[in-house]
Amino acid sequence: MIEIKPVQNLRATVTLPGSKSYTNRALLIAALADGNSRLEKPLVSDDTKYMVQALQTFGIPIREEHEAFLVAGKGGKLSAPRENIFVGNAGTTMRFLTTLSGLVAGKVRLDGDERMRARPLADLLDCLAQMGVNAVSVDGNGCPPIEVTGGKVSGGEIQLAGNKSSQYLTSILLAAPYFERDTCIDIRGDLTSKSYIDITLDIMKTFGVHVKNDNYQHFQVTAGERYHARTFRVESDWSSASYFLAAAAVTGGEMTLSHINPDSVQGDAQFASVLEQMGCRVEKKSHALHIKGNPLRGITINMNSMPDVVQTLAVTALFAEGETVIRGIGNLRIKETDRIVALTNELTRVGASVEAGEDYLVINPGDDYAAAEIETYDDHRMAMSFAVAGLKIPGIRIKNPQCVEKSFPDFFRRFANF
Repeated sequence: MIEIKPVQNLRATVTLPGSKSYTNRALLIAALADGNSRLEKPLVSDDTKYMVQALQTFGIPIREEHEAFLVAGKGGKLSAPRENIFVGNAGTTMRFLTTLSGLVAGKVRLDGDERMRARPLADLLDCLAQMGVNAVSVDGNGCPPIEVTGGKVSGGEIQLAGNKSSQYLTSILLAAPYFERDTCIDIRGDLTSKSYIDITLDIMKTFGVHVKNDNYQHFQVTAGERYHARTFRVESDWSSASYFLAAAAVTGGEMTLSHINPDSVQGDAQFASVLEQMGCRVEKKSHALHIKGNPLRGITINMNSMPDVVQTLAVTALFAEGETVIRGIGNLRIKETDRIVALTNELTRVGASVEAGEDYLVINPGDDYAAAEIETYDDHRMAMSFAVAGLKIPGIRIKNPQCVEKSFPDFFRRFANF
């Protein structure tokens, strides 16, 4: 357990770790490319380590150097692993590897921890079945462990439900250049978390593969296109940035994010604009962003394009004037924990009034906040978000702080430097 100390007159400059979304996509793409790629400034965390270890079991040599991964891609030729692949609770790793496993001649078994075994994959398995891949949930519940018997993936016309997770679509897109035929993916319904597809399309284009995107409803990848090995610099992580932006917002302080791309396609880069709506002053520079906290006001907002910063916003709302309504967040129920339930519990614990629905939260600030021990539910974003509350509320203690190893291993060290 760790206790967060309140601060006054916060003024700080921080450099953020690399983007988890970009790092895991880049690792998989570099593994499929033919030749040596150098991934600079990657995120090194539990989730990316699981990806590295899994790709190594597929016969891809990966070496870690100072602030870099060196990946020797095999041009789509992958070896069948000799053992089961365990990915903990790394959702991107599990989902991205599910389709990749279809390219492997032989049987691949993917498994994870207890929470991962409750996270759905049925829609992705259905897509693979449409392409002739035998991919099944071992327990028959649509969740891991998953067994994939592959060798070839036909591609062709497939349909995918878009309302649960954009990671299913990313999983197919990343591997699609190596399918036998052109791949056309029709999205049923509205696609959730479109900003993460923007990341996927951006990095695929950087490595030489262009995807046709028709209004996020139809995607086409040409068979035979190939990723080209290259040096790639991973940009800083805007999800991680949100905690530092919120720190300035709730304390009325100032924060400068350095070596960051204000024009990133990462959806969470828009979190600064959310805080601006709440009353903060934001200044964008070429490779930096500055925020100054002002008195905050509650807002009503759809956060479907920024699901990973909902918890940060919910904690920020504790210190706003009036209620904050957060909509479009139904997919938070299938993340590392049911984040809507977790937020309801912990916001109420410190003294807020919370109404929760299937895909929304309504947060009314309390008149007086109390010291509390915050349950993190083994969710890195619960730990980091409620650390922000501790900058204003004395006696906030975070249980299981080591859960931040998933995406930001030195978060609490950096957070203590204010």
